Amino acid sequence: MTGRTTPPPVEPDPYPGPEQRTALWRPAAKVAGVVLPVCLIGWLGWQAVANSSRDVTSHATVAPHYAEGDRLDGDGAAGSPAPADSPEAGAAAPSPSAPAPGAAGRPLSGRTVLLDPGHNTGNVKHGAEINRKVDIGNGRKECDTTGTSTDAGYSEAEFTLDVVHRARQILQDRGATVVLTQDGDRAWGPCIDERARIGNDAKADAAVSVHADGAPASGSGFHVIMPGRVVAGPADTAALVDPSHRLGVLLRDAFRAGTGEPTSTYIGQQGLDTRTDLGGLNLSKVPKVFIECGNMRNAGDAGRMSDPEWRQRAARAVADALTSYLTG
Repeated sequence: MTGRTTPPPVEPDPYPGPEQRTALWRPAAKVAGVVLPVCLIGWLGWQAVANSSRDVTSHATVAPHYAEGDRLDGDGAAGSPAPADSPEAGAAAPSPSAPAPGAAGRPLSGRTVLLDPGHNTGNVKHGAEINRKVDIGNGRKECDTTGTSTDAGYSEAEFTLDVVHRARQILQDRGATVVLTQDGDRAWGPCIDERARIGNDAKADAAVSVHADGAPASGSGFHVIMPGRVVAGPADTAALVDPSHRLGVLLRDAFRAGTGEPTSTYIGQQGLDTRTDLGGLNLSKVPKVFIECGNMRNAGDAGRMSDPEWRQRAARAVADALTSYLTG
């Protein structure tokens, strides 16, 4: 033993002074200075994640609505249409394949077009009827003719009716009312004066007569025939020369671009010709032109005109020219 005595234990002061109190709280303050910021940062991060989740969930539940049959760009389907009894079903947008009248897809709504397929396959059996002369204003001319054909026997009348049928469908899809002078349902004709009268009675906004030429085989290409000024008897084209010329130029340009067929090498100027001896033009009261789509006696032209795909392009060119004319 060392011989030292042990002092009595020190009792804590029940009433510590300021310095003592500060010393007691300093360790706790240090801990709080570290823990509280960490807790605050953690709480803010949790809120951000929670809010982000709510946003994603909210947007994901509002699926885009598509009309039945619509497709997304690319190869993905647009999803199922809304049920028939849902609120969205009555608000579906119209399908692009059936735009509303007056919309961009139907620019010819409210317009009337006359298409005149030249000649008739039955004319050859009705010589007496088609040779009868009719008044064209500045003279008299045969009611109609048989038309021409390719060396292989494809007739002009078959060609013109096929092109007109194709053009009619395109124009109707664009909203137009299309009137035909004949639809392959007549034994012969009609006569040239009646062809003009049909367009007049329909109050057509524009008219195109579709033909093919039977010129010498050395000539090729297409041309558009426009009315000259005729004021005589039942004919009065004075007010129609200018609008018909505009239609003719549009048809020339559309046909050349749409079919690749060159303009005529044997008649007209740059694919345009003006005549005053055609009853279908003289007697028309509406803007009207003829188009000779090619020379059926020329082997190259005949080959193109016998091709259904080329005839579809020809029909679209006719429809495009009429659309351009009528929409200004």
